Amino acid sequence: MTGMRRERLLFDGWIAGVGTTSGTRLVLGRWPRSPFGAFSDVMVQHPDGQRVLLAPSDRVAEFVASTYTFDRVTVAPVTVETAGPGTDWRVTAGTLDLRLTPGRRTSLGWLLRAVPPSLARSRRWALLADVPARLLPGVRTTGSAGAGRREWYGARDMHTLRSAHAVMDGRDLGGLAPLAPPVTFGFASAPRTPALVRVTTTVQLPVGGGGSPT
Repeated sequence: MTGMRRERLLFDGWIAGVGTTSGTRLVLGRWPRSPFGAFSDVMVQHPDGQRVLLAPSDRVAEFVASTYTFDRVTVAPVTVETAGPGTDWRVTAGTLDLRLTPGRRTSLGWLLRAVPPSLARSRRWALLADVPARLLPGVRTTGSAGAGRREWYGARDMHTLRSAHAVMDGRDLGGLAPLAPPVTFGFASAPRTPALVRVTTTVQLPVGGGGSPT
């Protein structure tokens, strides 16, 4: 196996991390470009700690559930409707209805936009960014994932979230609140302050594949 190249899968899109006044935390991934084509998924952690994945297909569910940890996986249509930058997002995923209102670009967002895309998605940059990221509870930019995989995040922009509201299984989860405590799907959590982050996520498979989408 010596010298074999490890396959790297790139997911390019947006992650929204949202806390609610009920204590349920949600992490939405919207991926216009990925090895699976365009898709969105939602990770939900309830106040009792139960972790739920809402994925749009068996193929996506199998890959995501092998990379992260969940107590329950639901395959159901996941749609994100938005009229464009700065407009509201309407997310439906199974029994979840989530509405988000993006806010202004943060100071960090302006800095991230200055980083060349090729550098932003490199593991070297993720390792450098991981040092200041660790000052925030639960936030990491690189680490070990499930099934022997490695993963790193390259943030390229960041916006605040001005408001959010979620209903799931017919229960009102309430409005926007800090994402606290940190979610525990994997080695990292979204920031405590609700945000919409432009990101390239890289998943490096172990030698031999370990769940390649092909």
